[in-house]
Order: sequence, then C-alpha cells, then structure tokens
Amino acid sequence: MGDGGDKAPGRLVIGPPVAIVDIGSNSVRLVVYEGLTRSPTPLFNEKVLCGLGRSVASTGQLAEEAVAKALRALARFRVLCGIMKVAEIHVLATAAVRDAANGQDFLAKAEAVSGCQIKLLAGTREAELSALGVISGFHRPDGVVGDLGGGSLELVDVKGSAMGAGVSLRLGGLALQDAAGGSLKKAQKIAREALAGIDQAEAMRGRNFYAVGGTWRALATLHMSQMGYPLHVMHSYTITPRDAMDFASMVERVEAGTLDAIDNVSEARRPLLAYGALVLEEIIRRGKPKAIVISALGVREGLLYELLDDESRALDPLLTAAAEFNELRARSPAHAEELVAWMDDLFHSLHLDETADERRVRHAVCLVSDISWRAHPDYRGEQALGLLAQASFVSLDHAERAFIALANYFRHVGLSDDGNLRARELLTVRMLDRARILGAAMRVAYILSAAMPGVLPRVPLRAVQQRLTLRVPLDMADVSSDRIANRLRQLAKLVGREPSVVTGG
Repeated sequence: MGDGGDKAPGRLVIGPPVAIVDIGSNSVRLVVYEGLTRSPTPLFNEKVLCGLGRSVASTGQLAEEAVAKALRALARFRVLCGIMKVAEIHVLATAAVRDAANGQDFLAKAEAVSGCQIKLLAGTREAELSALGVISGFHRPDGVVGDLGGGSLELVDVKGSAMGAGVSLRLGGLALQDAAGGSLKKAQKIAREALAGIDQAEAMRGRNFYAVGGTWRALATLHMSQMGYPLHVMHSYTITPRDAMDFASMVERVEAGTLDAIDNVSEARRPLLAYGALVLEEIIRRGKPKAIVISALGVREGLLYELLDDESRALDPLLTAAAEFNELRARSPAHAEELVAWMDDLFHSLHLDETADERRVRHAVCLVSDISWRAHPDYRGEQALGLLAQASFVSLDHAERAFIALANYFRHVGLSDDGNLRARELLTVRMLDRARILGAAMRVAYILSAAMPGVLPRVPLRAVQQRLTLRVPLDMADVSSDRIANRLRQLAKLVGREPSVVTGG
C-alpha cells in the first residue's frame, strides 16, 4: 500500500522531472519528462492548438485571439509544472514568433505569464535541434531530416551522430496556406520554387527522409489506417516514396472527411493535411529518397539529448529503455542481466549467423523477458506482446519491435501459437525463426531459475557438435524434471541438435 506521499515505485530514480514548453506556429505544447535520461519518458503531454502562425504571412502579425489563447495555455502549464514539481523548464518559441512584427511583444507577455525566460530559436537552430532529435531516436540514421511545423520547414542532413548545416523555409502548413490564399495550386508552386536548388533536398537521393512534425504524423496515421497496418506505433513507421506520392496526391484531391481514421486527426489540423501532403510530394519529387521514415522525436527530444553529458549520449537508447523496463517491472532485474550473458554463450556455441544489430535486439529481448509476471498466467503472453509492441522504445524499426514482442510472447505461451498474431506480418522468415529459438531458450532458462539471479551462470547451455547440452551442478541435481527435459527437447528441435542433460562434471 502507498504511504500517501509522492514516492512512486513505478518510476525511475533519475532526478526531478524536466519540462519543455514548445510555442509553435500551430500549437503550444507542454511535455514533462520523467527525468533527464538517454531514453526519456513523458510523464505528461498536452497541446493547445492556438494557431499563432495562421495570419503572419499575410498580415505580419500574431493574431490577437491566437495570442490570448497561447497565454492562457502558458498560464495553465506553469501551474501544472508546479504540481508535478518540475525542477527545470525550457520554453522555446519558433517560426511564427520570430517572423511576426509583434513577436517580441508576445514574448514579453509570455515570459511574464510562464515565469520563464523564453528562447526564440533561429531557423538554423530549430533545424539543428530537429536533427539531434532524430539522431537520439534512430540507430545510425542516414538521410535528411525534414521538420514541418505550422510556420516553417527545416531541412538538415544527418549521418550517424553527425549533422550538416540546416536550412529553414517558410513552408509550414499555416504559413503556406496563408501565403497561397488557400489555393493548393498556388501553394504547390510556392513549395516547388522554395525547394529548387536546396542542397539538403538534393542530398537525400537514395537515402532516408525523416519526417518530423504533427501534420506529417497525422498523414502517417491516416496511411496506417488505409493500409490496415498491424502496428499502431508512429515512430519509425516507413512508407515507400511511390506509395507516399500516391497517398499525398489523394489527400490533396479528396475531402479530408472521406479519409479513413480522420476522426483521429483534430479538426484544427485537418485543413493543413493537404498542404503537408503537397510539401511532402515536392520533397520526394526533388530529393528522390529511398524511404519516408516518420520520427516521433524532434526539437524537444533534440534539446534533451543536447543537455546530456557525452557519456549518456553514447548510450544505446533501446538497451537503456529495456534496462529501465526491467528495473521497473521484473521480479529480479539481475536475472535478466544474467540471461543476456547466458544467451550470448548459447548463441555463440550454436554458431548462428548473427549481425551486431541482431545481437543488440536479442539483448533487449532478454532484458524485458519478465515484465508481465504480475499478470494472470493465462495472459502473460498477451500482456508481454501488447506492452512490448506498443512500448515507447526508440532506435529500432517496426520489424525489430515486433521481434522483441513475439519472442517474449513465445517465452510465455510456447511455440504452438494459433498463427493469428498480426505482428508476424512484419517479420522475415529468419526473424520469426530467431524469435522462436529465443522464446524456447527463455522457457528453459525460466524453468531452471524461477527468474531468480545466481542460477543461470551455474547451468550453462551449449551446443557441442550435434548435442545441445545443459550442465547442472551436483548441488542442483534435484532441479532436473520432465518439464525441463521437454522444454530442452523443443529448443533442440529448433536448432537441429540432440538434447542432453549432464549432472556434475
């Protein structure tokens, strides 16, 4: 039972919450993160669609009604940050405020209301933070980041942890709608001319285009529904250029209300969908990327990444998140760490062809192998599948996400599933085979150790020639059972070996 205080065993001990308030051209958003970590998790997330940039292109001014709405949101956010005991608040303002003649007047009022100093980002700085957001959330990214807001589009090249110079164009949805007077045909011409000769657009040829921003995420949501996609996770959702072009063309042509899943898009954002679609279409036409990859991370996460020390930035965010999940939900976190080493030993002895990327994902599988133990035994597999398929992991693609979920599903329910798991659609034959091997091996590990530490290092499982041999020390001889023999036999069949249990020696 709780003690009535603010202690929360379900939260990490990583210092006080950190908040970022993003005053954008379309929305004003507050995100409060659990703490400053390599894999930040939001405690609270709220946006208010204020439309600050709605008329800046035509009037040069932030509209009075939009300003009032934004100030009310900032006042509310200040109170919420106090309630959540936020220790550090970063307030950022972007295109609409920097482009408007009355932007400085708004900033003065906003600082008074929020109680914080506000950083007005230059376009190149906004591009830099968007690039850092993608660098923080993808495993070795390679391509061009495009952050489409209400007032501007930032483009910047990324490769690994390096980035090039960024450029900011006035192609945000609200700004483009305003400049074109509501004409899509005129907007397309503006976008085409703005992108002509842009180095960053040319640099994406044959590489990824990382799409950042609410309008493009909304388009991806609609595309997912249109395709009947089996996984409702936005980060790392990938669309082929041809399909993206066809979909963008359809969005520009039809009424927004006729699109599948349109109810998932706020009414205030719907008029901007066609403008976001035509900008994406022009980027694909100009840049000819290999794939369109949606990023749920952008300026806010880029700032958090920048605030980390060098050692923290060097951490793998997938393995960091998996280790945190393990710490928060496992019976014994130390057991999962031992499982990583035990499985390394087994896979090495099997001489399975495994890349470094496959190994890191396998390590993540082991770290989260016991997160659903509090569920009813009949539903532990389903809970593991749901939690891991939808977890706020980054730095992995959707196939890897499905792999982690399915391997842990097999760990709980066995290998004779009914074949109706839609996550399987995302896996190759190789990945499904490895998920089954991992699941079967974890079933052996669990029945040996009861998910407690100190056991697995004493009971190595290794393949030697045609035998898969489990060695049990004499003082643990009584742990052997028919259940262990049956599970070992299942695993041996998957790896083409004969099972054997050796006691002592």
